[in-house]
Amino acid sequence: MIHEQIRSYSDFVETLLEAGFSMGGGNSEGIYSVINWGWNQSPTYDTPVSWHTGNWDTDPWEWRIRVLEEHDDIAYAKLFFKKSGFIVREWIPLFLAVRRSGRTLEEDYMDGLISNPAKRIYELVLEHHTLPLHTIKELAGFGKEDKSIFDRALVELQMKMYLTMCGRKQKRSLKGEEYGWSSTVFCTTEHFWGTEVFDKAAEINKDEAIEQITKQILLLNPMADSKKIMKFIKG
Repeated sequence: MIHEQIRSYSDFVETLLEAGFSMGGGNSEGIYSVINWGWNQSPTYDTPVSWHTGNWDTDPWEWRIRVLEEHDDIAYAKLFFKKSGFIVREWIPLFLAVRRSGRTLEEDYMDGLISNPAKRIYELVLEHHTLPLHTIKELAGFGKEDKSIFDRALVELQMKMYLTMCGRKQKRSLKGEEYGWSSTVFCTTEHFWGTEVFDKAAEINKDEAIEQITKQILLLNPMADSKKIMKFIKG
């Protein structure tokens, strides 16, 4: 039985591991979200959980980074509907079987399925293993005028499961002192998950993967629309 009431970070993790995947914010997008109210809404039940308080144990905004720092079986990225979401290791091979089908980024690029800006970003992250957002922009030569292009390319790579978030890092001054807001760190999905999930994905038929994910979605939300389910799965 999936928990319906979340009162702490531990409840959230337990529920997410059982569910397998979830939208990252309070909007389920017609599919499923562990936290089912947004930062501008009141909880649907009595709970200390509240958005943007900075409390490590009861603020869902903090949990997106906390899972990356404390768990190796949960990922957080722009995964569904070009919006943030969580996914558990158990389900990664199934989504990889659907979205990547054993292809490389170079193959997708040659077939026109990956944009040039996305390719530039990917190759840079691949070379350095992990890179914070501000460093990617700088090294890849994206200026302020390229913000929309950069943002689209980064979402594109996450949706196609080539890159994923893997933590956060603060900027450093020339003196080596940290300053400003923390910047999201990115790495390749291979770096984050290791080769085992990709080996499993290679053995899974795409249609069978879609069927399995669909069954889980309907378990979480029996009212989910079939068109939205397909968009959620295929990206």
